[in-house]
Amino acid sequence: MKTATTIATLVAVIGLSAGAANAQEGYFAGKSIDVIVPFGPGGATFVSAKFLEPYFEKHLPGNPEINVIDRPGGGSILGANWFEQNANSDGTTILFTTSSTANPFVLGQQGVEYKLADYRVAYSHPFSAVAYTSPSTGVTSAADIKSSNTPLIYGGIAAAASDLPGLLSFELLDLDVKSVLGFNGRGPVRLAFEQGEVNIDYQFTPVYLTQVVPSVEEGNAVPLWTGGSADADGKLTQRDPIAPELPSVYEVYEQLNGKAPSGIEWEAFQGIASVTYAYGLTGYMKPDTPQEVLDIFAQAVADINADPEFQAESQKVTNGARLSAGPATEKAIKAALSPSDEVRDYLKNLLTTKFGVKF
Repeated sequence: MKTATTIATLVAVIGLSAGAANAQEGYFAGKSIDVIVPFGPGGATFVSAKFLEPYFEKHLPGNPEINVIDRPGGGSILGANWFEQNANSDGTTILFTTSSTANPFVLGQQGVEYKLADYRVAYSHPFSAVAYTSPSTGVTSAADIKSSNTPLIYGGIAAAASDLPGLLSFELLDLDVKSVLGFNGRGPVRLAFEQGEVNIDYQFTPVYLTQVVPSVEEGNAVPLWTGGSADADGKLTQRDPIAPELPSVYEVYEQLNGKAPSGIEWEAFQGIASVTYAYGLTGYMKPDTPQEVLDIFAQAVADINADPEFQAESQKVTNGARLSAGPATEKAIKAALSPSDEVRDYLKNLLTTKFGVKF
């Protein structure tokens, strides 16, 4: 009797597991998923979202239609606010964004309504950023960045957005750069660079590798440095494997000053740049999204990373960077949304006095 009961229990468990697997197998059948990008087309976030679109369609159970929808405005705040007010909690609405959305939330910027730290993380797509300048400046490498024969002009979206680590690198390196902000995305900034309206720019890896490298090869852009890669202690002291031929900001500081960077400027850059580059582009879902949905996305991420087609194509777009699933990154991402009081005060003071940001 005991044996019969055990067998019956085992059969029941197997039946439940099979039922759950079958439910997951077609979970998104006949559904569509809206991926909200709070920027205009052409920037790294939109490019990455479109790149990932067919792979999620292929590997999510039920093969849902993925719709990448751009909702630019307010340095990403408007699109994120729309998500807060309108997103579904069943996995069919995702906010796919960068530190352009995280920074205003962390700093308590005026107009922020979204509660980013409460959201669940479905996946993230690591990326880096490369700074480059125009040959018209006369600059040929990072070593002579302070010897530009024309004023350096940078174009960006918003000071508290994903431009922040770039702006902080200028502060750390003590560069005299005029910043023109208010663009709807990094795509328009790149076009402004090509038209000679700005002459120093940062572009994230997907755009740099696919759209800026050809300009470098044609002699129309001069690569300078990357944001850097984390060492064993999590500090951005290493060269980025995406562009190992270029120095990191850390190295450029050493080269220009004869010593390693330190102090609040370095801590601020280190903290914000880590959030921006280490976790890159993140897909967020509403706080009450069922765990089942998050588990489904985690499995889809594993399947995408194992897909030979994705591996080959990601080599072109991100130099082979793989996706990270929510369970592997959610705790770290939420922790990164809470800088020290000292760093937060420095950032608020800089952004208020130099860039007119209101908190």
